[in-house]
Parts: sequence; structure tokens; C-alpha cells
Amino acid sequence: MEQRYFIKFAFNGSGYHGWQVQDNAVTVQQAFEKALSLILGDETEVMGAGRTDTGVHARQFYAHFDFKKLDRIERENLINKLNRFFAWDIVVYDILPVVADAHARFSALSRTYQYQVLRAKDPFLNSFAWYNYGNLDVALMNEGAQVLFDYEDFTSFSKLHTQVKTNNCKIMNAWWEEQGPLLVFTITADRFLRNMVRAIVGTLIDLGKHKITLADFRKIIENRDRSEAGVSVPAKGLFLTGIKYPDGIFLD
Repeated sequence: MEQRYFIKFAFNGSGYHGWQVQDNAVTVQQAFEKALSLILGDETEVMGAGRTDTGVHARQFYAHFDFKKLDRIERENLINKLNRFFAWDIVVYDILPVVADAHARFSALSRTYQYQVLRAKDPFLNSFAWYNYGNLDVALMNEGAQVLFDYEDFTSFSKLHTQVKTNNCKIMNAWWEEQGPLLVFTITADRFLRNMVRAIVGTLIDLGKHKITLADFRKIIENRDRSEAGVSVPAKGLFLTGIKYPDGIFLD
């Protein structure tokens, strides 16, 4: 009888075309399926917690696979083998047995993303943040972040022509904070649309530069028109930082 396992890991997305397997492109899912199939000696399919775009990073990500029951020592050995197999841009933290119907994507209650804006030239942070010069009204940007709680339909911040049944999302947290040379936007929701966080950030940056007003920001959301929102900021500054699952899903 097979057991379902969640893999807890992190990755630097700079060298990958996102999570999901694609033809003629290197993806994180492809890397995991290749590694597990070779190490376990059996073709192994891996299902991830969601699809990340090209160049987006994850400080915390989960994926699941099915295999025979492994004790703790066997799982530790598998973790070590995976970490030796992968380059430095992927690290596996744990492999956890879960209940039979657990799903890395559909069982998730919420996800948290952070976007890093670099406020001063820094050669060590530039690869993981978007350098944006000029003055920003951070207090006004935080007022804009609070406006997000008043809405559920975020069509204005979604990539066009995506195959989803609804553009409704429940945003639970959203705020900006200064961390040294970085200005970091944190947002938590039950689900996210493609390019949603990067489009929200681009529009809030317009607000912070006084290119639009709070009333304009509301109107952009209400008009449900992607062309009215700000630019989609570069992927290199975006990190998936947390995924919450129901209590009791993990068996140890």
C-alpha cells in the first residue's frame, strides 16, 4: 500500500521557467520528477502547491508524491540524496507523511508572498529585488494595501486569458515595511491569480509615486480591466514565503 508524502523545500527560481513541466524548458517540477525517479528506481510524478512563473523564488514550497511506506531514517536518507543530487538552487528540508487525501495544491488554506523593492544600489541584493529609484509615499501605499480587503474580484491584476473559473480571492493580510535598503510587500490570500502579486505591486508603486490616487486605485479594481492597472514588476523580486495547511494533515 502506498503512502502520500509532502516534500518541504525551497528554491531559487532564477534558472527555472517556473514550477510546472513545460516542453523545451527547465522547470522545478521536472527537476524533482527526474531526481525522485532515479533515486527511487520508479517513475515518480510530483504535484506542486501551485504554479510559479519564470524567475519567481520560493522560501517555502510543498509538493506531494506517492511511494511505499518509509520510516524516518529512510526519509532522512532520501532527503540527503536529493540534496546531493540538486544544485545549490534547490534545498529539501523535510519529507513528511500525510493523510491519504492530502493534496499539495488543493489542500492549502492560504499562501503568503513577499515582493522586495530595492531602494538603494546594492550589488548583493540586486539579483533578488527590483531596484526602484525616486521617492515613494509608503504610508499611502499601505493605505492602498488596506483597500484590497474591500474587494474579492481581482480581474484587474490577473494575467489575461488564463483558464480559471473565477477571479475571486480572499486577501487576509497586505502591508509594506522597510527593511534596511529593502521595501518589502507581504500579502496573504486563499488563492492568487497569475501575475496578481506583481501587478498589485506595480499599481501600488504608481500610488506611492502619486501617479494615481486612492480613488483611482479603487476604480482600477472595480473596472476589472488589466490595462488600467500598473505594470507587472520583475519576477526576480517575488518570493513565495509560506503555505498554510489544515491541522491534522501531517502524520508526524
